[in-house]
This record gives sequence, C-alpha cells and structure tokens, in this order.
Amino acid sequence: MKRQEGFEGVWSGVLEAGNQRLRIVFRLSRSADGAWTATIDSPDQGAQGIPVSSVQIEGRQIILKSDTVQGEFMGTLSEDGKRLEGVWKQGGGEFKLTLTRGEPPKPKRPQEPKPPFPYKTEEGRVPNRKAKIELAGTLTLPEGKPPFPAIVFFTGSGAQNRDEEIFGHKPFLVLADYLTRAGYATLRMDDRGVGGSGGDMSRATTLDFADDALAAVSYLKTRKEIDRKRIGILGHSEGALVGAIAASKAPRDVAFLIMLAGTGVPGEQILYRQAELISRKSNIAEPLIERNRALQQRVFAILKREKDDEKAQQALYDALIQSLGTGASQLSETQKTVLRNQAKSYVNPWFRTFIQLDPATYLRKVRCPVLALNGELDLQVDPDQNLPAIERALREGGNKRITIRRMAGLNHLFQKARVGLITEYAEIEETINPAALEAIRQWLDETVK
Repeated sequence: MKRQEGFEGVWSGVLEAGNQRLRIVFRLSRSADGAWTATIDSPDQGAQGIPVSSVQIEGRQIILKSDTVQGEFMGTLSEDGKRLEGVWKQGGGEFKLTLTRGEPPKPKRPQEPKPPFPYKTEEGRVPNRKAKIELAGTLTLPEGKPPFPAIVFFTGSGAQNRDEEIFGHKPFLVLADYLTRAGYATLRMDDRGVGGSGGDMSRATTLDFADDALAAVSYLKTRKEIDRKRIGILGHSEGALVGAIAASKAPRDVAFLIMLAGTGVPGEQILYRQAELISRKSNIAEPLIERNRALQQRVFAILKREKDDEKAQQALYDALIQSLGTGASQLSETQKTVLRNQAKSYVNPWFRTFIQLDPATYLRKVRCPVLALNGELDLQVDPDQNLPAIERALREGGNKRITIRRMAGLNHLFQKARVGLITEYAEIEETINPAALEAIRQWLDETVK
C-alpha cells in the first residue's frame, strides 16, 4: 500500500487571491475501510462544510477537488508532516497556498459581546404559514418592565445566519446586544435553509423574504413581553428592501423601518454601479470595465427576454464565452464547467427577480417612520445613487417622517474604512462603527420610545 499517513486532521492557511486574503480550512478524515472524506471552510465568507468531491493521495502528494466551488488544491506534505505546500486553482486562476495543522487563528473582533448578558435571550421558532416553514431565531428581551418595543432584523443577500456572519464579523449580534441594552427587544433569524431554519433559499426571492419578515412580526405580536404597536423592521442591504416591502404590505403591523445600506433603484442599476465603483477602486483598466459593463447588459437583456430557464442558460453560456474573446473549442473542460455554473446561477428565481425589482414601487406605500443610513464609502450600494432615490420615493408617497443620513468614512458594513473595498472587511477589527450604532439608537429613542 502506498504511504498515506499524515494527512488526516484539520489544515488551515490564508489564500491570497489578488487583493483578497481569505482564511481557508480543510478537514480530512479517514474511515475504518480506508476511504477519505473532506470538507472546506471559508470562515471569512461565512461558508462551512463545503463538500470535497474527491480526495487523491499518492505518497506525499494530495489533490482535493470540490465540484461545488469548482476548485482544486494540489499539495505536498512536508518531511516533518507539519505543512502542506501547494496551489489552489479556481475560476481559471492559480494561487499559492500553504496549509499548517490546526484551526486558523480567530481574527480580533473586540465588539463581539460575551456572556453573561444583562438581558434575557431565548431561542425561538417563527412559523411562516404561507410558506409552510419555520425559521429559527434568537429573541432578546431587555431588563425593565414590559411590554417592550421590538425590532425584527433581516440580513442582506445570500444565505446568512441570524448574526449576519460575514468575513469573521457578526454585525447583527453586535447590533442586537447594543439595542437590547438600550431597552429594545430584538429578533434575528437564520435565513431560509440556513442553520435551524426550514425552506429552500435557492427557490426563494426577495418577495418571499418579505413574507418571512412579516411572519416574524406576527410572532412578536403573540408575545406578552412585546408592545404590539411598536414592532419595526431593521434590514441591511437587501434586507432593507425586504423591510420596505413588508412595511408596504402591512402598514398597520410595521411601526417603523430602519434601512441600513438600503437600495432605492432596481437591482440592474445597483449591479452596474457596484461593478464600476469596485473596479475603479481596484485600479482595473477602463477597457476591462467597459467590457464587463457590456457583458452585464447582455446578461440582463437575456434574463428579461428569455423566460425559459434552459434557453436562457444556453444564451448566457454563449455570452460568457463571447466575452472572453475566444471560442468554446479553446477552453478546457474545467473552464467550460465554470462558465456553465455561472450561467446557471443567473437563472435562479432570486436573481431574475432582483435585477427587475424596483424599490420605489414599495417605498411609495411605506407610511411608518423611516431611518435610512448609508456609508459614504459603500461600493456595493452607492449612497449617491440610492439615498436620493429612497427619499424621493418616500416623499412621493406622502411620507414626511423620514431621516436620511450619509455616514462619513464608513463602508457597506458600516465599518470605518480606507477605501471601501470588500477586501478590507475581514482585515478591519471593528464590526460596526460606534457612530452608526449611536445614530440608530438615537433615532429609535426619538421616534419609538
């Protein structure tokens, strides 16, 4: 038998892909019959247990392939068995990656609260009868005499847990702790299909998430500790749009709305501006920015024109190949698979809905008080593009109880940042800037208490 000792266990390292530094963890185990299994974690992206499709070991060489992320690690075990030196291949790129034994060091997160807490914390199940699912969540109840005003938290796009965990940060945990100490009950939930929540995220749209938010409001109304007339929604990024849709549908149930990095224009316009701003901050050449814009326009046009998913997927695949300036015959099978998966990701219900959904349609129907905060350095949801649009739509609907604030020096996560690039998120120790926390609390004290 070929030597295969020394690979079992946990291996971690830092993947440097361009300007991005991501911690990566491989977990390898071997069954009694000698079969190998493995998973991948990307802690900074909030991804855990990504399946490894195949494990190949020959002497001191190991190859780990994951069909899920279309990635592959090829490494060599050092003589002392303490390191795996190799490369990570993904999306046509190849990056050096050195792994060492053990879990990666946890990043410093000084704002993350630690028990014991000066308030009550409960695990809860929120029924969404319309979708026939239950969402798992955490309810915090402040000290003092009930009933309390309450806030439903809703996360941004993508599958996220109740803490909105991303890049090693837990923004909703920090925010819930801060607001509960200030006298507000909070309810934060795992997204559909995440953690303890039921449902299928891959089939859900922003409109479905609004039903989840309203289900949470209905749940809070059944709690004797909560003031039924003072229940509001706080959403971040897409979650802010979710909150606006929910508030427009149930004006008697949603007493206030807090939009953090919320959108005011359709998703198509958001993605154009996002790609442009991030590319320029990353010093991407103008011809490449223009080429990407042309590809985006073609992708969105296909999605709006072609309702059949299979036909749309093929047209998108052809468009992606054309954008590379080459023919399919010149691509490897791995490259073709990556492009097919990319094309498939575009035709999911969420993306089709997101690019065409117009927040103004719902904002015009929101009657409750609204706080809209955006970071000045937000490159994902540009404040110049969105804050005026949010205010305009609310005023067109007759809403005069509006507070709009542009937070100096803050990024999409409301961290104090240098330039606002996503690559900074994990490196910044601060989870939410104190000025943003204070702005939210002060507005709540003036508006809700």
